[in-house]
Amino acid sequence: MAATASFLMGISKAGLKGLSIFNVTLMALAFGAKESTGLIIPLLLVGDVFAVVYYNRHTQWKHILKFLPWMLAGILIGVMVGKDLPEKEFKISMVIVILISLGMLIWWDKRKSNSIPTHWFFSGSIGVMAGICTMIGNLAGAFTNIFFLAMRLPKNEFVGTAAWLFLITNLFKLPFHLFVWETISQETLLINMKLLPAILAGLFLGVVLVKKINDRNYKRFILIVTAIGAIAILFK
Repeated sequence: MAATASFLMGISKAGLKGLSIFNVTLMALAFGAKESTGLIIPLLLVGDVFAVVYYNRHTQWKHILKFLPWMLAGILIGVMVGKDLPEKEFKISMVIVILISLGMLIWWDKRKSNSIPTHWFFSGSIGVMAGICTMIGNLAGAFTNIFFLAMRLPKNEFVGTAAWLFLITNLFKLPFHLFVWETISQETLLINMKLLPAILAGLFLGVVLVKKINDRNYKRFILIVTAIGAIAILFK
């Protein structure tokens, strides 16, 4: 399950956003909900570095600068909320996050307006929620997808901008997992080494697949895999 999760993580980091829910579900099944949140961080960073190097030329920094401060604030809230949260409540929280995320994605997809939200409350509320969710369950994807879809970013700009955003936020989360939650250890790093080939294979396959998908189908893919993942995590 962990190898499959790592493979899908690589595909996701290479550009097919929306698969993170499957990664989280499989990792939680293999190692437990809270333990898996720290174990997955080094693998995420491998994927982030690859994506930044490959898609850097497409990055739209104005959207990162608008969204990042709110997301970092949400991570700090998540650190405090999730530190002593029991395993059962942690799982329930993850399910709630998925369902909320799914509802927001469907709502946004049904909107017919082509306008781009400019009010600070939009980026602020989505950013804080993304930060909390990425800390307690590595589940920021649905919220960041909403923001970037709202900004009407084309496929490559979407992937390149998201790559830098997640590299920065995952590096920001790293010391909290090391020293506060203590979910990263020598044992988890050894597991990461064993899973490294799987994520590398996923990264290279993901690059090939992204090139074959147009912008319209890319958006549909994000919504469909998020919906399937939301259902799947309820049975973990």
